Amino acid sequence: MIVLYAVAFISGLFTILAPCIWPLLPIVLADVSQSNSKRRPLGITAGVALSFAFFTLAISALESSIGFSPNVLRKMAVVVLLVIGISMVIPALSQRLETFISSLSGRIGGVGANSRNDFYGGFVTGLALGIVWTPCSGPILASVATLAATNKVSIQLVVVTIFYVAGVAIPLFGFALGGQKLLAKSRRLSKHTGRIQIASGLIMIVTAIGIYTNYDKSIEAKLLNAIPSYSNALTKIESGSGVTKALAKLKGTKVVPSTTSGNQNNLFNANSTAPEIRGISKWLNASGPQTLASLKGKVVLIDFWTYSCINCLRTLPHVEAWYNKYHSSGFEVIGVSTPEFAFEKDPNNVASAIKRYGIPYPVALDNDYKTWNAYNNQYWPAEYLIDATGKIRRTEFGEGNYPESEQAIRTLLANAGQKITVAPSDLPDTTPQTQLTPETYFGSNRAQFGFPTPNYPNGTFTIPEQKRVPLDQFALGGKWTIASEYIEAHQGATITEHFDASKVFLILNPKVGSTNRVAVTFNGKPLIGALAGSDVVNGVITVDSDRLYNIFNSGAANSDGTLKFTFQNDGIQAFTFTFG
Repeated sequence: MIVLYAVAFISGLFTILAPCIWPLLPIVLADVSQSNSKRRPLGITAGVALSFAFFTLAISALESSIGFSPNVLRKMAVVVLLVIGISMVIPALSQRLETFISSLSGRIGGVGANSRNDFYGGFVTGLALGIVWTPCSGPILASVATLAATNKVSIQLVVVTIFYVAGVAIPLFGFALGGQKLLAKSRRLSKHTGRIQIASGLIMIVTAIGIYTNYDKSIEAKLLNAIPSYSNALTKIESGSGVTKALAKLKGTKVVPSTTSGNQNNLFNANSTAPEIRGISKWLNASGPQTLASLKGKVVLIDFWTYSCINCLRTLPHVEAWYNKYHSSGFEVIGVSTPEFAFEKDPNNVASAIKRYGIPYPVALDNDYKTWNAYNNQYWPAEYLIDATGKIRRTEFGEGNYPESEQAIRTLLANAGQKITVAPSDLPDTTPQTQLTPETYFGSNRAQFGFPTPNYPNGTFTIPEQKRVPLDQFALGGKWTIASEYIEAHQGATITEHFDASKVFLILNPKVGSTNRVAVTFNGKPLIGALAGSDVVNGVITVDSDRLYNIFNSGAANSDGTLKFTFQNDGIQAFTFTFG
């Protein structure tokens, strides 16, 4: 973890050079111009550090516990900045604001009233700035945001955030203090102090309006487009093997979570009592609730899956084949559908998927993650093979190792007194064997591969299109509304993805009452013919339900190419790319 802490600190230091912080710097200079005391830059730095760290780690908990909207908080912070800016333009209002701040800080002793006012005045500005600021995040901060969004805040996560914020605070304080001294030492400017304060107030007002309308993010995207080397450099710094391993440990996952787990030299890599299936919101494909207690004496496979997960879908044919082959010999499968996205909680969507994929066994809707947490599970898909006595004997996380899993099933059935005469299955293993473009999320909680801006906060933005996109990254173009889990297109919006894979899939959600069509090109030409996936007809996707869409299929060999999606109507939601 020491390596992770060090790189988090270095990444924070780099932030002062990032275009994503530049729109905030005029507010910093405007605020510190009101005083010659060092306490003003210290206050604004402390406010930014405290509010950014706190709300990064706690906003998800606040949202889920009291329904507190991050967008409302952002707008409130902008109002604070507007009030401060207006007070700088109107001296009478400035005096009232100083009196108010002085009354709030008057009980704190040890420093004079003016010093307190300087510190707390800057601190209030800093608090607001920390709320509205969204850094150009690399893998480290993206991981922090993801874990915080899923309420998995640990001591290590807090420490990583503190190191990052400390890295940000040092150059920010230096910038604020240096700007303050430069203004103070300029003799030509000293006789125009009043005008400077009014001009600073106007700058703060204009910048706050830009933040409120999200125009700051459009500027940021243009700046990052002009100097894309910044994002690439940050990602490179944060993608070393030491950092990758530390992030995996922080998230409680393996470095490559799509690979299988356990000792693959043995059929059985576990020996613990299986937790009971619990907290199920609805049972599908079953006559009623299923329990492990009622299935004791049988061999049971618990399959954690979700219907828009491509890894799960590649596993399904094997699980279905085992069920069909061994069910009459005392083998049971329970599919536990634990949602990754909100639309996967809908029983109708899951029921449609069961029918679409021909799933013959019971499926439990684990919408509240009760069974997921009981098993301390971390993966989609995940297989827990339970023997006739109720013990977990084999775990398999991710795809692959199907012959070993089937042999374990046959062995446990034989141990339970069943005579197995049928031959093992001979289905092909479609697990990717080469390095692919990683799974790519769009929502603000988990996006990290965007170009030139790695991710956007919640809100609506008009984003300039990119002519070229680096490998393994995507670029948005046109008007988009960003939400925590997804992005929502306005008519004419585009996504451009530069990938290396043989298959490309995209999770989409239609707008009710619209035709929901998305045009697709590959390397600048309409995606038609042999390369088009099953959901692309004449270069167009018709988005008819919340699901995973098959976009591109080049066969066995990987393709290094660029797909561009143009959304032909408002309201279509995009969640994630997956690759095969």
